[in-house]
Amino acid sequence: MTIAILGGTGKEGFGLALRWARAGETIIIGSRDAARAQESADKIKTRASQSKISGADNIAAASAADVIVLTVPFEGHVRLLKQIKSTLKPGAILIDATVPLAASIGGRVTRTIGIWQGSAAQQAAEILKGTPVVAAFQNISAEFLNGEADLDSDVIVCGDDDRANQIARGLAEKIPGVRALDGGHLENARVLEQITALLITLNIRYKAHTGIRVTGLK
Repeated sequence: MTIAILGGTGKEGFGLALRWARAGETIIIGSRDAARAQESADKIKTRASQSKISGADNIAAASAADVIVLTVPFEGHVRLLKQIKSTLKPGAILIDATVPLAASIGGRVTRTIGIWQGSAAQQAAEILKGTPVVAAFQNISAEFLNGEADLDSDVIVCGDDDRANQIARGLAEKIPGVRALDGGHLENARVLEQITALLITLNIRYKAHTGIRVTGLK
């Protein structure tokens, strides 16, 4: 299984690439700039021994992957989805970690934008008709992903396709210290995205890097 991380030169995408490369996954870092993507891949090779990782532009990365993970800022969300729509392999799935923060239109970073479809992930599903879309990884700390220690975090996965959900949960649990939880249908993605804005508020107030843990589950 090949995983393309679009926006993989940013902190969130780079951190996911690093963790999955260490777990032995085959990774393609995608970026608008192929050279910059390869530079990030080379950096990961120095931190993850025997890693299978390369860099490419976003469209080439998406067309070669079985799993596409979207970690781009919201302002580039629709444009990139339209660019890759016709290039995706049959059977590919998309995991959307995008959060529609108001900062993307000049507003406050601590709140989300209302989207007609309900969430960024639902917007992705509408654009990529026929490709399963899962919402996950919005609430995991990029700072911790880029570190060396195990994480202490839950990743909630929301989606309407059982196979895609299972793949996303499996990838989450390849990150040491992460527990994957089934968050139900894709319509619940709006809640995950709003939690991100709350976590940013907590980070600002407490000068911390927060995640979430759900208690009471076995």
